[in-house]
Amino acid sequence: MMFDPGDDQLLCPNCGNTESIDTAHLRLEAIRERDYYSALNKLMDRVEFEVTRVVTCPNCSAQTEFADHEQAKRCPFCDTAVVTDTGTHRHIKPSAVLPFELEEREARGAMTRWLGGLWFAPNGLKEYARKGRKMNGIYVPYWTYDADTRSAYTGQRGTHYYETKTVTRNGKREQIRVRKTRWRRTSGHVRRWFDDVLVLASKSLPKRYTDDLEPWDLTDLHAYTPEYIAGFRAEGYQIELTTGFDVARTHMDHVIRGDVRRDIGGDEQRVGTVDTQLDNITFKHILLPIWLAAYKYRGRTFRFVVNGRTGKVTGERPYSAWKIAFAIIIGLILLALLVYLISLNQ
Repeated sequence: MMFDPGDDQLLCPNCGNTESIDTAHLRLEAIRERDYYSALNKLMDRVEFEVTRVVTCPNCSAQTEFADHEQAKRCPFCDTAVVTDTGTHRHIKPSAVLPFELEEREARGAMTRWLGGLWFAPNGLKEYARKGRKMNGIYVPYWTYDADTRSAYTGQRGTHYYETKTVTRNGKREQIRVRKTRWRRTSGHVRRWFDDVLVLASKSLPKRYTDDLEPWDLTDLHAYTPEYIAGFRAEGYQIELTTGFDVARTHMDHVIRGDVRRDIGGDEQRVGTVDTQLDNITFKHILLPIWLAAYKYRGRTFRFVVNGRTGKVTGERPYSAWKIAFAIIIGLILLALLVYLISLNQ
């Protein structure tokens, strides 16, 4: 049976029989956080680990899970043929999943409309995309981090004031107002609770693509259960927990500096030192849904990605050389015509 996007149920594609998924306790379970330092120390009583059968693509290095009965597939990220092996991957078990809302036909329709708006895209690629293989439904791994932060800072508050100055312009003496800034040293403390700082744990897709798919409705996360993965693929994380936290910490520091500037106040601010203490650091390993199409066209692979919840589309923007050349020629003709008309009027 396969998970039926948009409904909390499993669906048999052969006879149409359905089986509901009990989501009442899954929604509550999904909000549980895992202790960050327990995971680093591999304390199994607090953090769950699992071993899955993972295949690494020889072309793009994407790691995706394969069922035991599958022997050969195509990589969903670059369309390369992959023969399965017996490799396994021990990793932190996902704690939450955001189930698919869009079916494949809905995602394909969104992608087709997006391609239709790319005027400079090759016509052959658009047609190939419409008639190509079905899109792949993939759960992409992410980390989320929570932390309670307390920051002590030093800096300077700048207050604007004006002085009148006499200057000479065109032989005439004038008085003008000149703005200056008076600086005063200051210090203080700011606090902020960070909730669900989202960090991509995959290297298979460019980060700019996944960033374009945001925002994600993380308030609708469900506790992880295999039923949601049925009929889809799940990518194994390639960004480790500590590396992901470094990315999250960079985001936190940027937000904290903004808090410091607002706390300093005044007309301008200079931030000196910021000493941040983090407590109650927790994390979740979550899976977010995307529909992915990878097409090889004239020796190149083009990927189109659709948010499995909202239908937002992003991806590579292919260009047709003859369309660009045609547009340039038309532009030059219109420019020459405009110059000719202007010369006639003169």
